[in-house]
Amino acid sequence: MKTQIISTLILLISTTLLSQQNSLELNPLPSSIEYAAQTIQKPQLIEKIKYLSSDQLKGRKTGTAENKKARNYIVDFFIEKDLDVTLQPFQFERDNKTHKAVNIITIIEGTENPENFIAVTAHFDHVGIDKSVERDSIYNGADDNASGTSALLLMAKYFKLNPPKNSFIFIALDAEEMGLQGAKYFVESNKRNIVLNINMDMISRNKNNEIYICGTRFTPSLKSYFEAIPVESIPIKVSLGHDGLDGKDSWVNSSDHAPFHKSGIPFLYFGVEDHPDYHKPTDEFSRIDPDFYFNVVNFITHTLADIDSKIGY
Repeated sequence: MKTQIISTLILLISTTLLSQQNSLELNPLPSSIEYAAQTIQKPQLIEKIKYLSSDQLKGRKTGTAENKKARNYIVDFFIEKDLDVTLQPFQFERDNKTHKAVNIITIIEGTENPENFIAVTAHFDHVGIDKSVERDSIYNGADDNASGTSALLLMAKYFKLNPPKNSFIFIALDAEEMGLQGAKYFVESNKRNIVLNINMDMISRNKNNEIYICGTRFTPSLKSYFEAIPVESIPIKVSLGHDGLDGKDSWVNSSDHAPFHKSGIPFLYFGVEDHPDYHKPTDEFSRIDPDFYFNVVNFITHTLADIDSKIGY
């Protein structure tokens, strides 16, 4: 998360151009949604984030045996839920080395608009081990981003059982921590008509019970959608921003949604503001907030289902 810095001038030019491309119409505006209703199973969600952020996976750094172990865990879950899996291997150059990585993809075909795709993304890699640290050297990455990965798994399970109208493509991305490499490769090689990217990166803890959504600035219909949701219907605080205009750090190019955005695809990035354990060994399972995490994932799942119902009609 938050791995790229670009100049203000380039940002203003690029986002101005892209805002002209990012057209996504939702019709009608949201009706009353039962956000309190459960769409996923909380015990399974907690079980998965606990495993993916455990010491035995040693921080899931791209190219390591433990990263492969995390990959196999994701693949096995998809297969268990009768989802077809495609592995997308790729390689890239960084620090004068060639690195190999693998994205994990599963598709749920839409019942009415199968040619339209909503891409749901979360990176499963983290930064691994820092051997220079004397005590706890494992960067477990519970919030960053075992949280998004675990959410992606259970959301894929939910939509397998509740088929969407548009096709969904769930992508567990590799090598985000090495420069958004998995997302870049996927977007560059993609031939599908992706109408929206939903990206989740750090969604399991916030002392203010607050989740941010970045990206609505570029797609007016999405901004109107969220502004029309009654705040009393949601058990968490949902804020729009970090999009370059609100005086906060811009997240527009901070995670795997950035390559989608640069290619003109509307995006919604769900994430929390940085906490003291960001990119530290203390980003552990014990630090997440299970209730907040569950409420966020439930909210995103409901939102995704509702937006799907309003695209293309």
